[in-house]
Order: sequence, then C-alpha cells, then structure tokens
Amino acid sequence: MNPNPVTNGFVKPVPTDEEQAKIEEVRKLLGPLPEKLSSFCSDDAVLRYLRARNWHVKKATKMLKETLKWRVQYKPEEICWEEIAGEAETGKIYRSSCVDKLGRPVLIMRPSVENSKSVQGQIRYLVYCMENAVQNLPSGEEQMVWMIDFHGYSLANISLRTTRETAHVLQEHYPERLAFAVLYNPPKFFEPFWKVARPFLEPKTRNKVKFVYSDDPNTKQIMEENFDMEKMESAFGGNDDSGFNINKHSERMKEDDKKRLAALENIASASLDSLSILSVSSNSAHPISHDVSEDEHQPQGKESIP
Repeated sequence: MNPNPVTNGFVKPVPTDEEQAKIEEVRKLLGPLPEKLSSFCSDDAVLRYLRARNWHVKKATKMLKETLKWRVQYKPEEICWEEIAGEAETGKIYRSSCVDKLGRPVLIMRPSVENSKSVQGQIRYLVYCMENAVQNLPSGEEQMVWMIDFHGYSLANISLRTTRETAHVLQEHYPERLAFAVLYNPPKFFEPFWKVARPFLEPKTRNKVKFVYSDDPNTKQIMEENFDMEKMESAFGGNDDSGFNINKHSERMKEDDKKRLAALENIASASLDSLSILSVSSNSAHPISHDVSEDEHQPQGKESIP
C-alpha cells in the first residue's frame, strides 16, 4: 500500500520518526483531554503547531493549549449563519465556489465593502468563515487559499486595530492554515500600509503573500498556475461572471452548518456512551452501597485545559 495517499493531486507526507516523536511529546505535555477537544488534536493538527513554532515542543504545546482554551471560551464551531448573517451581506468575506488546482477552498475577501464598525463582529464573522473553510478542506489537506480583491479600496478602509486583531486570531489559533494569499490589484497607497502591517505577520506568512496585477502578465501567470480560470470569478481575471449572491451563499452556509452541528452531536453522543460504559463497569466492579462517601456528593469539575 502506498504510504502517501494522493487526494486531488496532493500527496500527504507521512511524518518522519523524529516528527512523530515530537507529536507524542506534545500529547504527553497536554495530558488527558475531553473528547470534544481531543478531536482538535489530531497528528496533523499537532504538526501544524509544531511547524508554527519551528519544532519547539514546549512552545508548540503552549500555543496549542491556548487555542484549546480559546475554543472552550469562544466556541467557534458553534457559530451559526443566523448569528453573523448581517456581517455577510456585502460579500466582504465568503468561501468561493471555485477551488485551487489542489481542491483547496478559496476565501474571497473584499475590504472595500466592509459594512460593520464592530471589530468584535468582524472577527466573529472571520472566525465563522475560517471554520467553514476548514470544514470544506479535501481529505488529507490542511490549508486554504485567500484571495483579496482591492477593487474600490481606499484609505478609509484601513484599520490597524482590525489588522492586529485579525493577525492575532489567524496566527495564534489557525497556524499553518494558509497555503498562499493573493493580493489582487492593490493600490499604490497600500504599499506603505503593507510595510506597517508586515511586522504583525510571521515571516512564514509574509512569504506566502503574492501580489497580482491584472495588467502585469508575469503576475497574472500566478493565477493561471494555481486556478482553473474558467471557474475563477471575472473580478480576478477568470471567466465566471456569476459574482457574489447572498441568497445562494446563505443556503450553502446553512447546509454546512447542519453538517457541522450534526458532527458535533455525534461527538457529544460518543462521549456520553463512553461515560455510560465506564459507569456500568464501575458499578459492576463495586456493588452499590447505601454508605455514600462525601466525595461522591462533590460536583464534577468543568471542562478545563491544564
């Protein structure tokens, strides 16, 4: 059997013995986790955190613990379309129907049509879009593509606070999720802003940013190498004129929400089944007694990360 299964042209690398050893070290430092959280700690996930911290086990473990704490508090997987629909109306961020040549999901971003003054609302919508893109990753893939359309972009659209918050969430809680980002037709005045924003980004992330100009054949080649231009939106030089439709997009997101929530229910159900089995085993090993110790009256602790 081929140890490197091929999916959509992508060859998933098998961790080396050294990498696998580091994965096990991280798991040991993490300790036991509730089933709901352990689902976010697959080998692939741990590898992403290790890569983000240059294979430093303790730093990667600390970063992953912070993400798990964030997921317990922020509950990103439970955000539903109805909660963020208002943020989505203008098409400022959405998952395209087009994928790249490796089948990876593409998030379209249009900062010129920002429709909210709430940084908190903007970030929550961004997180929803990230979770949806992750949900739609092809088997064996861990990364997505971002396409940033600068049509209509002006100085009024620049917000350093939003940029800082966005960079923090993406880098701390979605490390190594970006395959590459295309900045399409950025205006000249964006260049000094980019110089200011660059320090907020990790060097690896900065190197994944590609500037593409519609009047430059050399940079347009980046698009042709990575996408089927017949299916790419015309705004990015492709042949698809359909554009963003909020009603169609809404239906797609609602369907994805149903699938995601059903998967969460299955995880919760499996956890309850496991607890039931443990309870039955415990009762079989220790006959029920009317003399109940004080410890058995103590409430169980809340879900926590060590």
